[in-house]
Amino acid sequence: MANSPQAKKRARQAEKHRALNASQRSNLRTYIKGVIAAISNNDLEASKQAYQKTVSTIDSAVSKGLIHKNKAARSKSRLNAKVRTLATAK
Repeated sequence: MANSPQAKKRARQAEKHRALNASQRSNLRTYIKGVIAAISNNDLEASKQAYQKTVSTIDSAVSKGLIHKNKAARSKSRLNAKVRTLATAK
């Protein structure tokens, strides 16, 4: 447990940051699930729109340091491949 005032303050800040990061990470996962749901419903237009919003959210998460840039690139690539597969199937 923190004893010095500085350590106590850092513990408070860490708790606030942890809660904020958890919220943003959850929001990111929700957007990704939205794209996957639109793809599973075979709705091309909805999946394209959801993909665009998700890409923006992923890029925002990278700029905030929430996820690594390679993870973001991998996620965007996989989602885009699924959307393109849906587009070619129609």
